Amino acid sequence: MSETVRNKRVGALEKLENSEAEDLAEKAIRDPSLLLEIFDGISSSNPKLKFKSAKILTFISKKDPQTLYPKIDFFINFLDSENNILKWNAIDIIANLVSVDVDKRFDKIFGKFYGLLQEGSLITAAHVVDNSGKIAVAKPNLESKITNELLKVEKIQLPTEECRNILAGKTILSFYQYYEQAQNKGEIISFVKRQLSSSRRATRAKAERFLKKYSN
Repeated sequence: MSETVRNKRVGALEKLENSEAEDLAEKAIRDPSLLLEIFDGISSSNPKLKFKSAKILTFISKKDPQTLYPKIDFFINFLDSENNILKWNAIDIIANLVSVDVDKRFDKIFGKFYGLLQEGSLITAAHVVDNSGKIAVAKPNLESKITNELLKVEKIQLPTEECRNILAGKTILSFYQYYEQAQNKGEIISFVKRQLSSSRRATRAKAERFLKKYSN
């Protein structure tokens, strides 16, 4: 692609900066040329444009994952990005694309994806955990492995104990999404029971609600 064409595309997207990301996502699903402009926007040196483009792509992945699935490797590469905002959007997008993952690309990067839990960042870990329920539903063959990864959140390195308490609460919410299909219900229940002694009130409340629904 010539620099002139690239600048034209990015310039077109810049004119749309004041539009709502969700509206642009709807338009891009119908207009492949706009989708190309949005992908170019990710590489822009303009941070506002870069992150707006990432947000639009996240909306597209929710609304019409099949549109972005051919580009799944593009997003997988961002899991190694030093730009956390792009990494967090990539986590969300990949999770949304799992529902149409006919080539089992997620299965092949399972270790990389869940390895992000070990980075020491609460926000990164939260994006992984928040998306795990939908992944387990879409990939029942990986449910047991996903559960094993989620059960580790009590021990991963995070800045503070409160961070771990927050993440434990998010883990309970993920378990909600697939508990009835889970293979190892016993360990999940044991995990949730341990959160009854959490110093974080919101996490204790999540544990109580979960056990009221699922514990005999």
